[in-house]
Order: sequence, then C-alpha cells, then structure tokens
Amino acid sequence: MSIRVIAVDNSEELLVKITGILKEMNGVELCGSFPEAIGAMQYVKENPVDLVFSDVVMPDISGITFAAKLYELPNHPEVVLLSGIPGFSLEAWKIRAYDFIVKPYTRAQIAKVVNRFVRENERAV
Repeated sequence: MSIRVIAVDNSEELLVKITGILKEMNGVELCGSFPEAIGAMQYVKENPVDLVFSDVVMPDISGITFAAKLYELPNHPEVVLLSGIPGFSLEAWKIRAYDFIVKPYTRAQIAKVVNRFVRENERAV
C-alpha cells in the first residue's frame, strides 16, 4: 500500500528536512511540499491525499486552523502536526489530529507515524 503525503512548513530548512525523510520512505508517495497552508489547502481540495505533515506556527494560517479546515472536507486526509512548542499538543488533541510530533523530530518518529497509518488503513480495507 502506497500512501499519498504532503508536507507544509514555512521554514525552508525544516521543509527540506521533512520532504527528504518522506521521499526516502518505502510506501510513501510525496505529492507536494508547501511553504504555506493556503497552497496546501488548494492542493488537497483538488487531489487525493492520505496524510498531511504540517507545522503549527505559520504566518498565514496556523497549522491548527489548517488541520481543522482539512477535517471539514469530505474524504479528508489525516493531519500530523509538528511544533517546537509542546503546549500545542492539547490543541492538536482538541481537533483530533492524527498525531503531534515535537520538533526537532527524528526520522524514526516520522516513520513510526507513517507505519501506524499504514497498519490502521490496511485493516480498514
């Protein structure tokens, strides 16, 4: 099973890091990387996406607001929020984000979330 993933982070350095991790993972199709949520939202509305990795603190729309808007869409992707501020995990829980990872994250943390998503969705098929 291959999952379709996008990444959103306004930090160019961190966007390069997460996209590099995702590109190297077996079973992951990186469909896009976006420096802001507005472009990512448009992409998700027009293309099937399974999983979104999004920064929380962004200038245009926060990752929390972005995730909440994604969850309003029919056939919405799951959202994994990324932040250097652990306190945002409560907000992530409130909107029922798929997961929350504290920055700086590791390849193993990203892989753990992706593998859990794959396992859970294989059972659902």
